[in-house]
Amino acid sequence: MTQSDLADEYRKLLLTRRSTLLAQIAEQRGGVRSRADVAQEHFAHSEDSAAQVASERDVEFALNERETAELGAIDAALERIDAGTYGLCSDCGGAITPQRLHALPEAARCITCQERAEQLPQYARA
Repeated sequence: MTQSDLADEYRKLLLTRRSTLLAQIAEQRGGVRSRADVAQEHFAHSEDSAAQVASERDVEFALNERETAELGAIDAALERIDAGTYGLCSDCGGAITPQRLHALPEAARCITCQERAEQLPQYARA
């Protein structure tokens, strides 16, 4: 299989993941609406306690951040395919293993660099 064939295969996989994620988001929101609009509508009529409303709002925003990050990673991977740098680690420039790309086609780092990046303070768990 040529490099071009591999790029096409991963492009299809990424586009499928993107389309599935967008469909999931639309289904959860009841159509093409922002999660903030849905949350505002939901919480405007809520009879729950203020603490419950705040917790639910935090969950809504966390889901939005995750979805936005995932879409961004997919779009960045598609850009790397177009640029001819897909499959190369953004940190060390080495090849990302096919197993990693198959499991996580939007991966921008090899396992070693990803593990190193996760040790940085911004990845620290509270």
